[in-house]
Amino acid sequence: MTIQVSAFGWVPPFAQGYVRDLRVRWALEEAGIPYEAVLIDGAIQASSDYRAWQPFGQVPAYRDQGVEMFESGAIVLHIAEASQALAPPDAAGRARVTTWVMAALNSIEPFAQAQIHFGAFDPANAWAAARFAQTQALLDSRLVALSAWLEGKDYLEGRFTAADLMMTTVLRELVDNGTLGRFPILAAYREHCEARPAFGRAMAAQMTTFRENAPA
Repeated sequence: MTIQVSAFGWVPPFAQGYVRDLRVRWALEEAGIPYEAVLIDGAIQASSDYRAWQPFGQVPAYRDQGVEMFESGAIVLHIAEASQALAPPDAAGRARVTTWVMAALNSIEPFAQAQIHFGAFDPANAWAAARFAQTQALLDSRLVALSAWLEGKDYLEGRFTAADLMMTTVLRELVDNGTLGRFPILAAYREHCEARPAFGRAMAAQMTTFRENAPA
C-alpha cells in the first residue's frame, strides 16, 4: 500500500509551513518514498475513526503496510529505519541519530515553545514579561550549547540525518521572533538544511494543499 500521512486541508496563514506533517513529508522526500496525504478537517479530527488512528486528534498520523502510528518524531525515526538517507546503517550511528532527535524534541523544542508562548503576551503584563525573561534565558542556554556543538560542522553527526531534519524544524520556529538571528551558527545551519531539495518539495506539497483548500 502507499504510505498515508494525515494533514490538515487548510490552516490559518500564521501556521502554514509549520504544521508538523511537514517533518514526515520531508523525511519521505529525503528517502525517496512515495506517500499520499490524507486530508482532515475539524469534523474528521473529532471523529472516532480518526481518534482510533491519532488518539489526540492531531496531525500527522501515519500508516504503511506494517504499522499505524502517530507523533512526528516517532514517525521520522520509523522512516529512518528503512532509509540510509536518514540514518547510517550501523547501530551506533543510529543510536546517535535517535539521541539527537530526542534532543530536538525534549531539550530544545519545549523551551522554544514556552518562549514563543510568553512572547505573545502584552509586554505590559508584568507576570508574562517575567515568565518570558525566564524562558528566554533557559532557551538561550540550550541554543548556546547547540551552537557550540555545531561550530565548524555542517550537520549534527557528520552527514545529514533525521536528526538534522528534526532539529531544523524546531529551530525554524525561532526565525520570525528574531531569536535565531542572535545565533549565527544556528541560523546558517538552518538555512543549509532548508536548502536541501527534499525540504523544498515537502514545503511545496504542504503549501499547495493550503492554497487549493483556502476558504472562498
